[in-house]
Amino acid sequence: MSYVVFVSLCILLFLLIKNKIRASFLFFGLLLFYYFFDLIKLDKMLHGFVNPSLITLLLLLIVSIVFEKTSFIQTISNKLFSASYIKSLLKMSLFTSLFSAFLNNTAVVASMISVVNQNKFHAPSRLLLPLSYAAIFGGTITLIGTSTNLLINSFMIENGLTPLKLFDFIYVGLPIALIGAGVLVVISRFLPNIQVDKIKENYFLEAKVLADSKLIGQTVLQNNLRNLEYLFLSEIYREGKVISPVEPSEILNENDILLFSGDVKHIEILKQFSGLELIHQQHNLSDNIIEVILSNDSTMINKTIKESNFRSKFNASVIAIKRGNEKLSGKISDIKLHVGDNLVLAIGQDFMKRDNINKNFYFTNQIGIEKRLSKKESYIVLGGFFSVLFVSFIGILPLIKGLFILLVLFIIFGFITISEIKRRFPFELMIIIGSALGIATVMIQSGLAQSLAEGLNFIFGGYGVFGAFVSIYLFTFLLTEIITNNAAAALSFPIAYSTALAFDSSLLPFIMAVVYGASASFLMPYGYQTNLMVYSIGGYDMKVFLKSGAIVSVVYSLLVIGLVPLFFPF
Repeated sequence: MSYVVFVSLCILLFLLIKNKIRASFLFFGLLLFYYFFDLIKLDKMLHGFVNPSLITLLLLLIVSIVFEKTSFIQTISNKLFSASYIKSLLKMSLFTSLFSAFLNNTAVVASMISVVNQNKFHAPSRLLLPLSYAAIFGGTITLIGTSTNLLINSFMIENGLTPLKLFDFIYVGLPIALIGAGVLVVISRFLPNIQVDKIKENYFLEAKVLADSKLIGQTVLQNNLRNLEYLFLSEIYREGKVISPVEPSEILNENDILLFSGDVKHIEILKQFSGLELIHQQHNLSDNIIEVILSNDSTMINKTIKESNFRSKFNASVIAIKRGNEKLSGKISDIKLHVGDNLVLAIGQDFMKRDNINKNFYFTNQIGIEKRLSKKESYIVLGGFFSVLFVSFIGILPLIKGLFILLVLFIIFGFITISEIKRRFPFELMIIIGSALGIATVMIQSGLAQSLAEGLNFIFGGYGVFGAFVSIYLFTFLLTEIITNNAAAALSFPIAYSTALAFDSSLLPFIMAVVYGASASFLMPYGYQTNLMVYSIGGYDMKVFLKSGAIVSVVYSLLVIGLVPLFFPF
């Protein structure tokens, strides 16, 4: 039986690396395979989806939606930057790590990106990658700092072990955050100095419809403006109003300003239309221009704009696509989208009401916020959240109960609506973690985890339990660079669990090896969400990630390998 499980896991790992099929489908599909072949019972399969730690994670993510409506992060972060680059970098890093220890780090980074882009002192490319790394450091400080920590806690609960406490991670996580901030100063020499692009200048051509133009009175489709080879009619500026997106049936009027996006060097295409004059005056149309990043869970990965039916699905048109520092040219509608692509969009009025917006995109500004909380309401949110953490820490109320109460109060006060929860509920993450718990159970019950642990014992047995601990950390570390952090933790936990039993050791140091190994995503932009968010916006390439990430990884790993056995003895 263990051979079947081993082969199936190898296939899962291969498909995760290929990234052609959504991870939730792969994990749940494998769990169903095990159930159909009687490798796991139905009650055990379903039990993972109601694991208390998983429910806690889902509640935290929903509550974090309310935090996005407050202005705390942006208000405080505006005071971080000064003329001194090193002081700005250190203050930003420590601030980000602090907030990421308690809040969803994707939301923290999204809030900080807009502040970093607007700072007047330093190029965003000199700050964005350190921002992502600092968020990863902060996630290692507390149980709720990152989904990986709660995932590992789910495994422990599932296997009848003592759950981890809120601040069990602080002994290793806090030194990582503090020393890591200093390391970010060291790697700053590898960061490019790229000034922020001006969207209008880089992506738009403007043309005015003259009084004698034959285009007047005809629709966009009739004028053959719908399917130009390299340009796309994104917006129309008419009498002080913006029409976006532009429908094929839209009739052109005299003095309309047509805004074309795409590969703007093909300006000669517009010369074929009589009565259409290219102009250099720039109109203020930025209110409906936003930038988003294509998420890991997007249904549009490996599809073109045309294939994904982008315009009708989101009521938005793609003005430009940025992919790191790579120059993309040609017809935008024919470019295949990749994870982490930075899309510049011209959006319609109901863009945020469309389904799956938050599943497909990471937002780098506050466009996703439908209602901003007042200062008083923001204090209530902040006070309520930290009160729940405090009563949980001193043992008065379990964290899961406190979060349920807090969510109910947020709904009653109108800070969040049921429709928002339904629209932004993290179904993908729930399926991945719930399925991973069942898969881990099969790995342990089939004897595969024990066989792999015995293999590690054979290779590293000469170095004793410490060698086995280091091997678990390095295995998880390498895995998280090629697949997502949660997937790496899911595959590593059963092996760590069986290795600890094989050495008759305390389980905690091996658990911490998986926790910190799964968070060590510094070398590649694709293993961690925050890396993806800054990859294209910062204009980075793989060389920058590899140089910077290598130094951070070495220092991070030395701290983990040195501190974990000190605070969690074998």
